[in-house]
Amino acid sequence: MPLYFAYGANMDAASMALRCPASRLVGQGRLRRHRFVIMREGYASVAQDPARTVWGVLWDLALADVPALDRYEGVSGGLYVKALQPVGTEAGIKRALIYLGRSRGLGAPRPGYLESVLRAAEAAQLPALYRREMQGWLRGPPG
Repeated sequence: MPLYFAYGANMDAASMALRCPASRLVGQGRLRRHRFVIMREGYASVAQDPARTVWGVLWDLALADVPALDRYEGVSGGLYVKALQPVGTEAGIKRALIYLGRSRGLGAPRPGYLESVLRAAEAAQLPALYRREMQGWLRGPPG
């Protein structure tokens, strides 16, 4: 089963249990040299940034759950693409599946979306400073 790094809505264990019932939560992970962003479509993605780190959770993703996750992430419609990225774990650097937003434009989060992501980040005990950084997107794109 591949590792999957979730940094947005899929950090929520209850939602993932419905979407991907055969997958198992592993723990925290970090994607170095990237930053958390909200795409113009209102959903989370990551962008390269040599000075930043994106925190999230790792799932041991059952192969049987991949099609449901692809549908949820809008892969066939071009919202997200899949890639393998090196992710920091308690056991060292591991390659993990990640969904990357195709949109390069920044935007404001959809109503209620970021709040649910922030609740999942808190439940996963992601660093408080990182959660505050994410919370800044409630005001829209930085700058």
